[in-house]
Amino acid sequence: MKTAILTDSTAYLPKELRDELNIFMIPLSVIFGDDAYREEMDITTDEFYEKVRGSEKLPTTSQPVIGHFVEMYERIAKDYDAVIGIYLSSGISGTYQSSMTAADMVDGLNVYSFDTELSCAPQGFYVLRAAEMVKQGNTPEEIIAELAEMKQWTRAYFMVDDLNHLKRGGRLNGAQALIGGLLQVKPILHFEDKVIVPFEKIRTSKKALKRIGDLFEEVYNEGDKMQAVIIHANREDDARDWMIDLKKRFPNAEFGISHFGPVIGTHLGEGALAMGWTKKGTY
Repeated sequence: MKTAILTDSTAYLPKELRDELNIFMIPLSVIFGDDAYREEMDITTDEFYEKVRGSEKLPTTSQPVIGHFVEMYERIAKDYDAVIGIYLSSGISGTYQSSMTAADMVDGLNVYSFDTELSCAPQGFYVLRAAEMVKQGNTPEEIIAELAEMKQWTRAYFMVDDLNHLKRGGRLNGAQALIGGLLQVKPILHFEDKVIVPFEKIRTSKKALKRIGDLFEEVYNEGDKMQAVIIHANREDDARDWMIDLKKRFPNAEFGISHFGPVIGTHLGEGALAMGWTKKGTY
């Protein structure tokens, strides 16, 4: 059985990497007024943040419509017997549900949909693991089982500069946003039960980043080979400085840098920083 890997744009995997590993991508969109832009296709991340700064209203976002999924499946079915779709959390987007609805509309392709229950570069960990397992000759069932196992040790924690983006987008309770703003709190957020919730309230950015490093240390000290990523919303210099510090602290871990693109950046706002990690694969 020839298996394809599909993900959505919020994994923010570079196009050259997707091309190299034959990973298909279906985009979500960001909407300014009457204009919709498919992220990773119609608008770059730099263009997005510049456009937000010049806009009076925050943009909105939208998931791929079912018809786009059907078109993607039909395209994949020309060369593959099965497809494994790996998507951002169903608690913040209907993308995963749409993928399953569209699967019933296409013949000749076995469709497997997987809810990562988070997003961005940690979502990409699942995608890359699946792509490597396809190269190793694993079956779709074996790959899905491995991805489910990964949920035990894949984590993401992030800190935002402005809680109002999450509040306006309905991703954070309004009272929580108000309290955070009044006290100048830099809360650490994470995914729990598929949605974004506060993990801890920290008074300063420096302390928040240190606390995230401490959380990683708890897993790092177990001795497994770890893969970590620093994610930023137009704060690449700060992200690299943080990564340099973390590399010194955790020399045996593998680190990379990614970004919050337009769709996730709409909800977190410019200036957000995050760290995600997982164990290196043993397949």
